[in-house]
Amino acid sequence: MTVNSHVHCSLTFYRQAITDCRIRLGKDEMMKEEEEEDEDASSEEFAHPVPWQKIEAEGLDVDYALLFSKDEADYLFKQLEEEVMYSTGEEAKVQVFGKVYNIPRQQATYGDAGLTYTYSGVTRLACPWTPTLEYVRDAVTKVTGHTFNFVLVNRYKDGQDHIGEHRDDEKELDPLCPIASVSLGAARDFIFRHRDARGKQSCRQIEPVKLKLAHGSLLLMNQPTNTFWYHSLPVRKKVLSPRINLTYRRILLDRKE
Repeated sequence: MTVNSHVHCSLTFYRQAITDCRIRLGKDEMMKEEEEEDEDASSEEFAHPVPWQKIEAEGLDVDYALLFSKDEADYLFKQLEEEVMYSTGEEAKVQVFGKVYNIPRQQATYGDAGLTYTYSGVTRLACPWTPTLEYVRDAVTKVTGHTFNFVLVNRYKDGQDHIGEHRDDEKELDPLCPIASVSLGAARDFIFRHRDARGKQSCRQIEPVKLKLAHGSLLLMNQPTNTFWYHSLPVRKKVLSPRINLTYRRILLDRKE
């Protein structure tokens, strides 16, 4: 099943920032901008919810929308290219079925002080939030009502970089909080596959769900999606430009060892 992700909608939280092609990241300045906006226009902007596109299948519950305009998404991408420090050496490797491989993309972890996240047999310590990662986090919270304390950053230099089929189902993640995936840069195919329809041993015929995640978009993976569906970002050789993906999560401290 293919879902057309070119949704002609945009979220204009900070009109002045878009006009100037820059984003004021200080919270005090953002509050000041909101106060200076025309009162009628502000009421119109915030009176309606984000125009979400609902995507559902058996055990799949996903919401999709364009969160940032092109100008704002361009600026955010540029800022992240300057701010994010990606893992190197042993931290740039992953363990799969007991074997260690180089990660076919760049990766970094940021979040609240002291937080760690364990996946694929590796534990990552969260670096302190950067201004832009905080800004995007707050924008996601504003439209979803959910708070997040951790983000996994994946940078794909081109279509050769990819991520294989997996589920974000670690026990330390809050099951009541969706995983919020923000895409910036090159549009890439994103494929969901039901756990019962994978590989040669599949026991059911369930069509995969394919999306194209656009520049500035937000994808919410709600429960029970990660229980029943794997997702991947496959190789696409014709894609020549980079993409940055931010997956915001909420880690439960009382579930960590």
